[in-house]
Amino acid sequence: MSDSVADKYPNYSPGLEGVIAGISSISDIDSDRSSLQYRGYDVHDLAEKGSYEECAYLLLYGKLPTQAELTGFKSVLASEREVPDYIYDILSAMPKTTHPMDLVRTAYSALAPSDPDYTKPSTDHDANVRKAVRIVAKASTIVGNGHRIRQGLAPLKPKAEHGIAENFLYLFSGEEPKAKTVQVMDASLCLYAEHGFNASTFANRVTVATLSDLYSGVVTGIGTLRGPLHGGANEEAMHMILEIGEPSKAQAWIDDAIANKKKIMGFGHREYKKGDSRAFYMSKVAKELGVEAGNTKYGEIADILEKTMAERKGIFPNVDFPSAYAYYLLGIPIDLYTPLFVVARLAGYTAHAIEQLDNNRLIRPKAIYDGPTNLTYVAIEDRQ
Repeated sequence: MSDSVADKYPNYSPGLEGVIAGISSISDIDSDRSSLQYRGYDVHDLAEKGSYEECAYLLLYGKLPTQAELTGFKSVLASEREVPDYIYDILSAMPKTTHPMDLVRTAYSALAPSDPDYTKPSTDHDANVRKAVRIVAKASTIVGNGHRIRQGLAPLKPKAEHGIAENFLYLFSGEEPKAKTVQVMDASLCLYAEHGFNASTFANRVTVATLSDLYSGVVTGIGTLRGPLHGGANEEAMHMILEIGEPSKAQAWIDDAIANKKKIMGFGHREYKKGDSRAFYMSKVAKELGVEAGNTKYGEIADILEKTMAERKGIFPNVDFPSAYAYYLLGIPIDLYTPLFVVARLAGYTAHAIEQLDNNRLIRPKAIYDGPTNLTYVAIEDRQ
């Protein structure tokens, strides 16, 4: 913001940076400590010691599940994982060039009328929780089978014994995934599950604040996440890593990028000034995956970039950086990275939508008018 604009509008914050737009008990970002907590629990602990299903339960129900509760939750998720055939018909009718995010967004928009609680009031808490579980359950099936449809392959039936991460990997590849592969995918889903009032989550809350429904909220969130300044960051990070190509070229590449003030994708974050806590654990499992796969070059490139950026710019990687090459090592096409973000973040979207609707007030901020005033209407025949 220029000095003149700042002087003219001292209360204006571009991008609403630093503006408090609500009160939430879902997650807390501590910029000073580089910490992210879901309902009081450190996300690092949840990703390392728990599972995505535990994260989703915590976000939706406000507590960590007991073993019995987790078993029951997984059973419900498994029973809701199937997608109606008409959704596949819709996805099959779309052009094969359709971006996967558009497939996901369309699928959720079309799913709403088939939800058993479709006609329930938008403020019905219990119905909203049931909707949220169905929304979360179907995500990996939609993304996995949506990918198959784009490849000209028939959708597969999800397996009840699979968790959400394993279900996606099975549908995506058509093969049973290895344990390490499932661990890495599950960790990434947990780390991406929720992140406060980010752009797509806030957009989702704005939508449901009109007393629209959860499906409308998540469709809004997915549409917002599609933008490269939000959900597409890990895609751009992988393109950058592939451009570098080899560890032997990484130092020269980063030196040139810094000298020419190029954007280094996957580094820095508006909320974290001392490093993204999610990146710490994701980097660890991504590099372990590289060792197991016999391909450590992306981890080696990452080490060079991370060290140089920290020493010379004081900027650290965010979670998009390690998740990018982790997904690549798993054989996942780059244009599926953001849909995988959706699979994870739907737990956060629906938790926020429920919280908004439980204590709702229409979100209606003000804008500063900066145009002409008091103009005289001119008859059309006299206008030039």
